[in-house]
Amino acid sequence: MKPSNPGVLVGLVVVFGLLTWGLLLRFYSVVPTLPWTAIPTTLLLAIGEAYTGWLTRARILRRPDTKPVEPLAVARLAALAKATAYVGAAFGGIFAGFVVHVLELLDLDKPRQDALVGGGSFVACVILICAALFLEHCCRVPGEPSGEA
Repeated sequence: MKPSNPGVLVGLVVVFGLLTWGLLLRFYSVVPTLPWTAIPTTLLLAIGEAYTGWLTRARILRRPDTKPVEPLAVARLAALAKATAYVGAAFGGIFAGFVVHVLELLDLDKPRQDALVGGGSFVACVILICAALFLEHCCRVPGEPSGEA
């Protein structure tokens, strides 16, 4: 498995942002307000992935008081990290599309709330992507060239 390409992740954010913005131009009036619960949920996922990466790295390096980790478990964590990075990029693009669309409507209540929640959710998605990339990095075998994993 190769490491996630940051360029692809940025491309996903841009593509999903443009698609969302384009759809909202036509359908924003019928879309419900963004839920604020997306922010803490995404942040909790990011914390969980970062903590799992930290624990996994300690077990791979066989630090004192840690059990060796099963290779299949590390492969599954790497796949989880890669999937999370891509999904985080897609949702980050969706939230960015919301923010871009409502920027000109900030004098109204619903768009103002959507801008705040969308912006916070976008930041939470970026943090989730960083945590996923960290977990992916922690799953590498020590002494392996950095371009291959």
